[in-house]
Amino acid sequence: MPMKLFDTKIIAVSNQKGGVGKTTSAVNIAAYLAVTETPTLLIDMDPQANATSGVGIEIGSYKQSIYDVIIGKAKLSEVVQKTDLEFLHVAPSSAQLVGAEIELVSLFSRERMLKEALEDVEGEYKYIIIDSPPSLGLLTINVLT
Repeated sequence: MPMKLFDTKIIAVSNQKGGVGKTTSAVNIAAYLAVTETPTLLIDMDPQANATSGVGIEIGSYKQSIYDVIIGKAKLSEVVQKTDLEFLHVAPSSAQLVGAEIELVSLFSRERMLKEALEDVEGEYKYIIIDSPPSLGLLTINVLT
């Protein structure tokens, strides 16, 4: 097990309503931390993937996304992408995430998939910022667990 470099803090940006500034807040908090040379991971849990594109990652330019992590097909460290900011990485979203809620329904510990995935990068980042979808479904429950 690799040595922990940081006592990682997790900040979830969540609200069931759309258009209230969740993504804008998540991206700006992550960018601020990165420009202050604080190792930060932004996780985009919204299928619209606006946080992903908001940090300069072209949607679809990556092979795996947070969807693959949530359904257990990839480790979080395998989907993380670098951004133009040295201290900011992103776990990108994709439209496939819409179907994750249906796929998760039959799984044991379905509300803890993200929490368990975070163990893979625990200690590598000082902060993990999580952007959530505008709903109270299983994806948001994963963000808040």
